[in-house]
This record gives sequence, C-alpha cells and structure tokens, in this order.
Amino acid sequence: MSTTQELPSSVFIFGCGYVGTALARHLLAAGVRVGALTRNAEKVARLRELGLDPVIEGDLNSEDWHAALTGRYDAVVNCVSSAGGGLAGYRKSYLEGQRSILKWAQSQDIKSYVYTSSTSVYPQDGGVMVDESSDTAEAPPTGQVVRESEALLEEAAHLGRWYVLRLAGIYGPGRHYLLDQLRGGAEEIPGSGDYALNMIHRDDIVSAICSALAGRAESGIYNIADDAPTTKAEVLADLAKKLGLPKPVFNPAIVSERLKRRGGRMPNRRISNAKAKAALDWAPKYPSYREGYAALV
Repeated sequence: MSTTQELPSSVFIFGCGYVGTALARHLLAAGVRVGALTRNAEKVARLRELGLDPVIEGDLNSEDWHAALTGRYDAVVNCVSSAGGGLAGYRKSYLEGQRSILKWAQSQDIKSYVYTSSTSVYPQDGGVMVDESSDTAEAPPTGQVVRESEALLEEAAHLGRWYVLRLAGIYGPGRHYLLDQLRGGAEEIPGSGDYALNMIHRDDIVSAICSALAGRAESGIYNIADDAPTTKAEVLADLAKKLGLPKPVFNPAIVSERLKRRGGRMPNRRISNAKAKAALDWAPKYPSYREGYAALV
C-alpha cells in the first residue's frame, strides 16, 4: 500500500458508502484531510463523527452541491453506486454523476482522479481470460452505461492523472452475499454455479485506490480483482463445509433478479489483475476467497 508521504494531502470522496467509508477511515488515519458527499441522510452524521469535513448530503447527478463544496482538494475518488431504479438509476448515478463531478473539477487543480468502475463492462464468456484491452462493445445495458461514464473521465482534459479501477465482485466485513445465501437455508441456489466468480475484498480495494492516489502510475484503466477466479459451485461447497452445512444444490431453472439483469445467466470469464499488480505496485492481501472469507466465516 502507498506510504503516508505518497498520499495527497486532501481527498474528496463522492458516494461515500461501503467502500468510501473504509477508504475515509484509512485516509484519516494517515493524516489526510477528507470530505465526502452522500445521498444517504443517515450516513451524514456518522461520517462527521469519523472526522470527515465537510460532509455534504446531496444527489451526485445534480449540481446543487457545487455551491456547498467551497474548499479545494488535491484528489477525487468517485465510488458511487447505483441509485436503484434499473437502467435509469445507473444513468443517474454513474453517467450524470460523473458529468457533474467533472464540471465541478474545472474549478479545482485535481492531481489524481480515481473512479471505481466495474468489471460488468466485460461481456466475454466461455472461461476466457479478460484484461483491460478486451472488447466491451457487447456489454449488457448497465455495463454500457458504466463504460460511457469511464469515457467521460478519459476525455476530460482538465485533470491531472486519472484512474479507472474496474472492480470485481465486492465482499468483506458486513457484505458477504455468499455466506448469506448459505446461512439463509435455501434448499436450492439459483443458476448452475458453473461460472467463475471474480471477487475482491473491500480492504484490497482501499489499498488499490491508495496506490492510484499516489499518482505514480500512468493514467488508465486497471482491473482490481483477486488472483484466483473460482467457480461459484466450488466456492459455495467449500464455504458450506467450513460452516458445517450441507453442500448446496444448484437449480438452473431458478433465475434470480441478478441473473435476469445478465440475460438469464452469469458470464463465465476470468478477470486478469496483472496490469494493476505491475503498474500500480499493488497486490491483494487476500489473493483468493479462502483468505478473504476466513475471518468472515
């Protein structure tokens, strides 16, 4: 992880939720001045208690917050998530939100801009290995919106260095969907479970963001995933054994809401993190789900 001396002196976090709050804690502990914007009114007080200042409540896609954000910042992290509401929610959060931040950034002198994107931009299937050069033209509709938001950042001429971090499936403390599936006692798991899960622990995302904030790497797109994509069936079988639960049974006839968003099935592809490890001087502390889930189990 980047040393304290390499981090910028001030960072503003847009969309300060699960990842953003963990990042804020780390930055504050390193002596960085941190501010944040969140649309969640309940989080405002909690973020202020952590020491963030200012904490602004607002919708990222509007420009109302521009006037409230009067300070200057060396770096920006946009880790917004979907506002819900399907494709329209994606456009509101990812595309219009990015556009609003970039307009505000014209009044700043941003040295590093980090955007946490998603590996959902990759449509590849068939078990192939995917890297940052892989084609994204056939991404699902939500992935296409995310790719549009990336392009806005790539085309912004008024920034210093910029980094698009395409995050794999996020898990960590308080966010463990696979464990919840098992502990929920469902007799059958939707889908076939034969596709590779590409995952990344929350703490490894924080370290990747900090490596990008250091600004030593070239501007560009980087995949942030662990070292060991593993099929969902294998992961759940292993976790069930550790929990003392029966081996899960998959039913391809059951289609979850998540599967519906992906056209009825999840793509089977393996995300390469080689570029990020080489250029960002970063490596995951949790190289596979086994290490990452050990404490969670």
